[in-house]
Amino acid sequence: MNSRKDQLKSLDRLLTIMDELREQCPWDKKQTMQSLRHLTIEETYELGDAILDNDLNEVKLELGDVLLHILFYAKIGSETEDFDIADVANAICDKLINRHPHIYGDVKVADAEEVKRNWEQIKLKEGKKSVLEGVPRSLPALVKANRIQDKVAGVGFDWEKPEQVFEKVQEELGELQVEVASGEVDKIESEFGDVLFSMINYARFLGVNPENALERTNKKFIKRFQYLEKNAKKMGKDLQDMTLKEMDIFWNEAKTKE
Repeated sequence: MNSRKDQLKSLDRLLTIMDELREQCPWDKKQTMQSLRHLTIEETYELGDAILDNDLNEVKLELGDVLLHILFYAKIGSETEDFDIADVANAICDKLINRHPHIYGDVKVADAEEVKRNWEQIKLKEGKKSVLEGVPRSLPALVKANRIQDKVAGVGFDWEKPEQVFEKVQEELGELQVEVASGEVDKIESEFGDVLFSMINYARFLGVNPENALERTNKKFIKRFQYLEKNAKKMGKDLQDMTLKEMDIFWNEAKTKE
């Protein structure tokens, strides 16, 4: 691996390139924080895909794209004299030191869970009015639910055992069925949301990331369905003309090839 000297040299090279692009490239010159925002979100999702695929070379490349965006925002901030990359780095350094008193102070902790609880308490002392302030409003609902549950658990608002959470899942499923029978769409949607929320909570207790789990299933479904499409085409058939029983043959074949 590269030495610290080489690592710093590569960052300095990237900073120089960022300066040159901002001064000379027509596209880079016109970008603002607002215009970059959706691109940054896209790059973050691409990094997430690479991580799920366990493609480490792609992870390396996508991390570079995300790093470029960080430097881009810092460059724009320096142009308005609000902040630069040094301010960004020092701010996170100060935050990490303050939130790790068990490393940089005399606080003793027993395990990672205690570190998380201390983390949330420290943030409240820093001036946050709610533990949930740190949950971005624009997060996808599934990810947001997971972060909400994780954060409130950090201050002790949590179940004690996985069995209790599973009982809650069953309770919510029962309430959903009652509303399904009633036929009231608003109430069905509300109860369906409760079922999903409780399932996400159960995933946390099982040590499973629900976003990753669902995305793995998405990828699995896509792979199987495309196998079905491919073989239907070989037979000269349209899916619309096939029976479910015929489609199931290829679906089950796809499962055996995984």
